[in-house]
Amino acid sequence: QVQLVESGGGLVQAGGSLTLSCAASGRTFTTYVVGWFRQVPGKEREFVAGISNRSGTTLYTDSVKGRFTISNHNAKNTVALQMNSLKPEDTAVYYCAADQYRLSPMTRPDLYDIWGQGTQVTVSV
Repeated sequence: QVQLVESGGGLVQAGGSLTLSCAASGRTFTTYVVGWFRQVPGKEREFVAGISNRSGTTLYTDSVKGRFTISNHNAKNTVALQMNSLKPEDTAVYYCAADQYRLSPMTRPDLYDIWGQGTQVTVSV
């Protein structure tokens, strides 16, 4: 079973950039679908971006298109989320999630069965 650990969160000013990393351990990550989600208190977990490590197919929610880029680094067993032009509304706990059975990234969090512990991203005005 794969275990996931996120890193790279922090505090950044609006307009700045951060890169989140999702590192997998336990087995190879190369056939998994990986998604990034975010959650703020009192709200549901929201899909941000996803990638198929098998095909490279990516998917983004509309609010981050053109600003965020998801990429895989299979040799390092990691998936990165490059976040540019950050806005205060991007503030949230960011989670990576993985699924080993599906072929394309999914937007529903209940379709992912492996989750990391989350990393806080705070964007100040």
